[in-house]
Amino acid sequence: MANIKSAKKRILVNRTKAARNKAIKSAVKTSIKKVEAAVANKDKEAANSALLEAISTIDKAAAKGVYHKNTSSRKVSRLSKAVNTIA
Repeated sequence: MANIKSAKKRILVNRTKAARNKAIKSAVKTSIKKVEAAVANKDKEAANSALLEAISTIDKAAAKGVYHKNTSSRKVSRLSKAVNTIA
């Protein structure tokens, strides 16, 4: 257990940031699953709308520093590619 005041504060701040990051990552995963479910059902309309929402969520996560910009770009690229495979 930390004894120094600044170390105690760091523990609290780190917990808060970890909880925030976990919530954001969870939201990203949920939006990705929605896109993948629509692609699996071959529902082009639902897939496109879910893709737009997922891109927004992923970009927000990258802007907040939860994901690296290349990671978010890769996720968006893979989702877009999956949606475009629907005939």
